[in-house]
Amino acid sequence: MATGLQVPLPQLATGLLLLLSVLPWTESGKVLVVPTDGSHWLSMREAVRELHAKGHQAVVLTPEVNMHIKEENFFTLTTYAIPWTQDEFDRLVLGHTQWFFETEHLLKRYSRSMAIMNNMSLVIHRSCVELLHNEALIRHLNATSFDVVLTDPFYLCGAVLAKYLSIPAVFFLRNVPCDLDFKGTQCPNPYSYIPKFLTTNSDHMTFLQRVKNMLYPLALSYICHAVSAPYASLASELFEREVSVVDLLSHASVWLFRGDFVMDYPRPIMPNMVFIGGINCANRKPLSREFEAYINASGEHGIVVFSLGSMVAEIPEKKAMAIADALGKIPQTVLWRYTGTPPSNLANNTILVKWLPQNDLLGHPMTRAFITHAGSHGIYEGICNGVPMVMMPLFGDQMDNAKRMETKGAGVTLNVLEMTSEDLENALKAVINDKSYKENIMHLSSLHKDRPVEPLDLAVFWVEFVMRHKGAPHLRPAAHDLTWYQYHSLDVIGFLLAIVLTVAFIAFKCCAYGYRKCFGKKGRVKKAHKSKTH
Repeated sequence: MATGLQVPLPQLATGLLLLLSVLPWTESGKVLVVPTDGSHWLSMREAVRELHAKGHQAVVLTPEVNMHIKEENFFTLTTYAIPWTQDEFDRLVLGHTQWFFETEHLLKRYSRSMAIMNNMSLVIHRSCVELLHNEALIRHLNATSFDVVLTDPFYLCGAVLAKYLSIPAVFFLRNVPCDLDFKGTQCPNPYSYIPKFLTTNSDHMTFLQRVKNMLYPLALSYICHAVSAPYASLASELFEREVSVVDLLSHASVWLFRGDFVMDYPRPIMPNMVFIGGINCANRKPLSREFEAYINASGEHGIVVFSLGSMVAEIPEKKAMAIADALGKIPQTVLWRYTGTPPSNLANNTILVKWLPQNDLLGHPMTRAFITHAGSHGIYEGICNGVPMVMMPLFGDQMDNAKRMETKGAGVTLNVLEMTSEDLENALKAVINDKSYKENIMHLSSLHKDRPVEPLDLAVFWVEFVMRHKGAPHLRPAAHDLTWYQYHSLDVIGFLLAIVLTVAFIAFKCCAYGYRKCFGKKGRVKKAHKSKTH
């Protein structure tokens, strides 16, 4: 006879209803996704996939000519025309990658970097103009009644569109240059211990480093204005009133930052800032037979994974040969993602592949080191999987990312312009053979993974939260509604200072008057008496 606890059906049904009533729920919603192309899309893509798995409808809005955003079965792709062919687009956006490896005079390098930035800004801004002036598409989006806009504010057009359609927005980002993420959230941003973009400072700065930390944003302010001002003008034209970039960014209900305080330095945060660093580490898959065969053939030495990101297709021949020479001097098998012309001195231990499953390879126990350009995705995959890194930062925040990892003892940074074959060889041998690098990265990995909610689940929760509650105004600080002098209490300080000065002035006058009354007349009498005696 079977024994056990038997629960009557009515009580069981009641219990299930009570359980369901306390669980978070969200009806199927409509999500408008306005991504930034390139590597930024790769982690947002995972969030869109998970939203689809939760029953939500996602529409991804992108130019018909782009790098990585292609049609997939977990979202509806909506495209709009831009005035470039795919070849022209690739030449404008990707045609400068070899420049990262060329040594030039400082002024010439600055001039060329400005030209490249202008080209990319032109493409991105023109894409936004084409979108916002596409009246039929805007009417269609407005009629669809989306519940939330999920966008990366690096491409400010998503923020403009969300505000124009009056739809709550969730921002999905690593950061926004020029401290616009701090300004958009009204988050405190002291120069004394928060290192600024491109400074490669840590949070413990010397006096001269703090001077550098204050001067760099001033030097970059012109570039920042040139890049962001066209969006403010476009928004002002659209809304028929003056709109600033900060106004656009402050529309966000929640900010999902692809970072955490394992990689980044501790700093103040606001209630609507959520940290989802490592979101791209989710959904690791088994390796294909091809890559399993490479690993098995490596023997006890294991493998090294080498990738400089999705934007670097080819390296100048001289630099590629120097890299190949260094790779040939280590016993590990090197899997190098490289689509350029193979170096003539490529060693037998180095295998060139056009694509590799980076996160899956880094998660294999036979992976000994990771050569990376220090993009945030690669850095987090190194942290998640506990693999020490040799970092060759090329542009943007990669220099700062590399500095953070080097400061924490999790890798070695090389200057890609100046490094020699010997430098790369020594760096690889150091991170592979010196146990401290492995111990440090494993410690960071342990800290990163010790959390109550996975980053992907956290991101999806907050998108659903904004959908459920039609925004998150209760998380919006009143600082958004203050003028700059009210925010810093300059009016209050001025008022109190005026009172203090007034009281001090009155007190001084009273004392002076009292002194004259008490001593002034007596002094004159004494003088008069002395004059009579003479």
